[in-house]
Amino acid sequence: MTLPTRVKIVDVGPRDGLQNEKQAVPAAVKIELVHRLQAAGLKDIEVTSFVSPKWVPQMADNAEVMAGINRLPGVRYSVLTPNLQGFEASRASRPDEIVVFGAASETFSQRNINCSIAQSIERFAPVVAAARAAGMPVRGAMSCVVGCPYEGEVAPERVGYLAGLMKGIGVQHIGVADTIGVGTPLKVQRAMAAALQHFGLDEVSGHFHDTYGQALANTLACLEMGVWQFDASVAGLGGCPYAKGATGNVATEDLVYMLHGMGIATGIDLDRLVDAGEYISTQLQRRPNSRVATALLSQRAS
Repeated sequence: MTLPTRVKIVDVGPRDGLQNEKQAVPAAVKIELVHRLQAAGLKDIEVTSFVSPKWVPQMADNAEVMAGINRLPGVRYSVLTPNLQGFEASRASRPDEIVVFGAASETFSQRNINCSIAQSIERFAPVVAAARAAGMPVRGAMSCVVGCPYEGEVAPERVGYLAGLMKGIGVQHIGVADTIGVGTPLKVQRAMAAALQHFGLDEVSGHFHDTYGQALANTLACLEMGVWQFDASVAGLGGCPYAKGATGNVATEDLVYMLHGMGIATGIDLDRLVDAGEYISTQLQRRPNSRVATALLSQRAS
């Protein structure tokens, strides 16, 4: 077993973490969160999404947020665009990367974006083509890779099917996402192996929710396969609307603490990351949903 010596973390807190918040989060707060994340050493930040404000009101300030960021050299600012209209709207904001998404579950695809998996790929194909023509890299997110709130367990073959479709339309990188957090290490390894049939080891990442407390174990299982790129969300921002009481994304602080403890470099300053998580949690009037942040903040207080 050879573990990676360095891991790249994409913090999805500003987008995936905040999008389901019921309270409106001001653009200035979102911009400050991005600034604090990059000050902590994050080089990849998923900032916002260009979707209809009718469906995701929290992201209605997407252009304002992108315009307000003091961009640092070497930091990649990505946005999610579900269709060509969203991509065209995003172009004035000069994102560094475009993200499209699909589900490994037919029912989830129908319930979430009102179309089949094959139809969703047809919808994303012109987005990918336009982004690639504009010189923008495209990342694809695959949701429900081990479990679906409607269908239950998802077979690895479904993950391979979706990964193949994504590869076919020109997606360059694929994220293997356990959207409802039901995955356990062997199941996640099987899903990742299915994605690796179509994408190279440098072209895949893990995106694990911590609903059942398995996110770090699932991360370790993928590290053992050589996977070295992962998504996380500062302060554990983000719930899952399909799983009651779900904690959502794995906290970036917890992931960084584990990796550093294993001697794996991330380029991230944990103390400054905790500060960023405390900042956004204070704005949301709650404590950070990170065990590491809770422990370190308690040490500071004492």
